[in-house]
Amino acid sequence: MLNENMKTIRKSKGLSQEELAIKLNVVRQTISKWEQGLSVPDADMLISIAEVFETPVSTLLGETLVETKVDDLRSISEKLEVINLQLARRKTARQKMIHWFFVLLCLVIVAAFAVLVELNSPYLGWDYNQPETTVIGVAFHAFEWAFVRIAPLVLIGSIAGVCLTRKHT
Repeated sequence: MLNENMKTIRKSKGLSQEELAIKLNVVRQTISKWEQGLSVPDADMLISIAEVFETPVSTLLGETLVETKVDDLRSISEKLEVINLQLARRKTARQKMIHWFFVLLCLVIVAAFAVLVELNSPYLGWDYNQPETTVIGVAFHAFEWAFVRIAPLVLIGSIAGVCLTRKHT
């Protein structure tokens, strides 16, 4: 229905596909695909098309226009308010989740540092004549070496994340 309406309105306005494409900053093939029903424009583009055609989006979508009543506007306003509240709650929940992730990451890094300090690199005193011991010892050493160099940066980033995501009241 959208594709047929677009084609009909475009022709009634005396526009070619190329002229419409130029006004919408898209290629002519895009207009052709929309009019053939092979693809559909996104919401922002629908608004731009409606502006170029000087017609409401609802007409493009095939709805018959009925004069809006105050009650209709009120119900639309209430629906939009509910949607805005839901979006605000999601944003708050996402911010809380990210905040606690950063707090947990700080705690894990501090705990891992404490464990490494307490263990005092026991693999350094191992007998490395056996291949299994050598592989495990090197793996422990590589982990400790990488952790001691990377963890402080991650800890600083996590502390910054905690500060940036804390709730502002």
